[in-house]
Amino acid sequence: MEKITSFLPSTQKLGEYAVTYGTKLLLAIITLLIGLWLIKKLTRMIRRIFEARAFDKSLQTFLVSFLSITLKILLLISVITMVGVQMTSFIALLGAAGLAVGMALSGTLQNFAGGVIILILKPFKVGDYIEAKGYAGTVKEIQIFHTILNTPDKKLVIIPNNDLSTSSLINYSAEPTRRVNWEFAIDYSEDIDKAKQTVIDVVSADERVLKDPAPFVAVASLGDSSVNLTTRVWVNAPDYWSIFFKMNEEVKKEFDRQGISIPFPQQDVYIHQKN
Repeated sequence: MEKITSFLPSTQKLGEYAVTYGTKLLLAIITLLIGLWLIKKLTRMIRRIFEARAFDKSLQTFLVSFLSITLKILLLISVITMVGVQMTSFIALLGAAGLAVGMALSGTLQNFAGGVIILILKPFKVGDYIEAKGYAGTVKEIQIFHTILNTPDKKLVIIPNNDLSTSSLINYSAEPTRRVNWEFAIDYSEDIDKAKQTVIDVVSADERVLKDPAPFVAVASLGDSSVNLTTRVWVNAPDYWSIFFKMNEEVKKEFDRQGISIPFPQQDVYIHQKN
């Protein structure tokens, strides 16, 4: 009986601890859930405000992402404080682990710095079509640590910002116009001047082809079985691919109508018979 009696105060104390810290833990969980919900609503509202005011899309995604992460870190610190963890001890623990975490996150910090550099120097912006690190696509978002590309076949490519800020890339949307190049082959027996004029007529008939600089057609090379005509025209950047594919088809059809033959590789085989 004495052992049981002596054990009761400790059991009672455990119960008090359970009630006290259980209440704190419950309030902390509720605060965390409500806080995450409010942060989500706030970031959506800020995004709508940016869109309504035609704010730079490249800066939109970066700032919204940065704000969301910052608010979540502050929320986490508040929740930890509510549970009863002393912030001085918590900060001391963070300081002790800071060096290791900093080394582990060095790449992440470089990506953050890369994102800042991209937003300041603007080598590209949201909506531009770029090629970098072996990938090509339209820039969908510039986030705090990485940039998201949307490829023509609807794949999402995620590239770290540090790679984009420190390596070479091609921005196909930087200039308002682009040059389209083709090479059309004709038979050696065909009239070169007639073929050149035919190509000029076809490309000039399309209103999307710019008049200045004027379309250019010339003999590029004399191949093994064909005379190769290089063709260059200038178009507005958004029209590049539609013009490129259409002219391949239109020139072929016009060559057929004009009786201009397009050669294809062939071999002559001679059989010698011995008497």
